[in-house]
Amino acid sequence: MKKNFFVAFVLLVALVLPLSAQGSSESSGAFAPSKDIEWFVTSSPGGGSDIYTRAIVDIMNKYNLVNGKTFLVMNKTDGGGEVGRLQVSRVAAGNNANHTLLTFNSGDHAPMIQNTANRIENFTPIAVMAVDKQLLFVGEHAKYKDWAEVLAAIKAGKNIVIAGSKGDDIATYELLVKELGVTQNQVSFITNDATSDAITSVLGGHVDIVMSKPAAADQYVAAGKLTPILALANSRFSGNLASAPTLSETGPYKNVENPIWRGVVGPKAMSPEAAAFWSNAFKAVSESAEWKANYIDKYKLVPEFKDKDAAKAYMQEFEKTTLKALGK
Repeated sequence: MKKNFFVAFVLLVALVLPLSAQGSSESSGAFAPSKDIEWFVTSSPGGGSDIYTRAIVDIMNKYNLVNGKTFLVMNKTDGGGEVGRLQVSRVAAGNNANHTLLTFNSGDHAPMIQNTANRIENFTPIAVMAVDKQLLFVGEHAKYKDWAEVLAAIKAGKNIVIAGSKGDDIATYELLVKELGVTQNQVSFITNDATSDAITSVLGGHVDIVMSKPAAADQYVAAGKLTPILALANSRFSGNLASAPTLSETGPYKNVENPIWRGVVGPKAMSPEAAAFWSNAFKAVSESAEWKANYIDKYKLVPEFKDKDAAKAYMQEFEKTTLKALGK
């Protein structure tokens, strides 16, 4: 399996560029990693973006898709991740630009364009890999055991506190509050640098509920420390998340969902040859059995691969739509 998969990857890359076993040969139009790869993740270890990144790293290492080089995964959370994103966007042309990657999803993109002048034009889109959705969970010692009890508490005038991460979680929370017809004082939200931090707060009893994607919550659900109480999607999840109803199942409400795409970009200065190499490498990962079993199926995501060209168009359209919604 390993040998056949690597052969298939080499043939795929050969359609675009000659893969050198000795490293980069950019003067002749070829590229393969010739030094360690710095991969930036703008959330804390253990969060959804971190899990996603390390799942890809494991597969690329298993099938030697990076010419025997090492990934250096660096979690940069300063400024809500904006410092890390700005750092990657400013990597100068040359070998460093070709060996720098950034985990990038809609939860990074939306706040970036809302709060800074940084834009997708300052990056090289490489791939979109999957679509993710969220749920609400309570801890094992929670005051409320299910969504029905939460709704009853809200109607009784009690304040409910939800913890979550930035970006997509905030947008989904705002959709939920609007659909429930309550104020943000009645159902408030505490923003954390990563979902792992939000989970820690609910396990410690500091908040009532945590919003999380399946990837970050999975191990806690399996251990009985978190219980899913509401699926923020148009249909229920599967497996150990199937007990959580959708919002429309719990009252006169419409379902709330805010699909999150997960992708990867490089610096704007990345060469076309390197971008082509990386796009094909991520395509190979998306087609592997391990990606499906150990990430897509395990964490209940929707597989949705887009190569560098399709990813660029997708991210540009997302940015255009978001800017319009922000009145920018």
